[in-house]
Amino acid sequence: MIGFDELEPEAAELVRPYVITKGRGLPDEEHLSLITLVTAAGDRQQRPTQLSPEEQGLLDLCTAGYLSVAEIAGHTRLPMGVVKIVLAALTEGGYLITRPPVQRATLTDRHILEEVLNGLRTKFG
Repeated sequence: MIGFDELEPEAAELVRPYVITKGRGLPDEEHLSLITLVTAAGDRQQRPTQLSPEEQGLLDLCTAGYLSVAEIAGHTRLPMGVVKIVLAALTEGGYLITRPPVQRATLTDRHILEEVLNGLRTKFG
């Protein structure tokens, strides 16, 4: 028969992320992807004191400047999903500013590049 003490570490591993995230779900990938840049908003003195230790830690980490979600997760010992959920909550609360990744540039037409190259060769030899 398995005792309660033997199940407790596994239960703690399952419950802790739920408690940290306050039961919230993952944000959409387009709103908070791995390469979304995040920084703290406003003055440190305006921050509420009722933030959890994890929220406060992420907020402190983001005060240094823009970091990607992947970098933030790398600096913590929290699972990526938990980091995304807490960052989304802090963003909704107005404590963080996020900057989505820049859209990929369209490729330039090869014909235009060849004309530019030929023009430069003509002018400069």
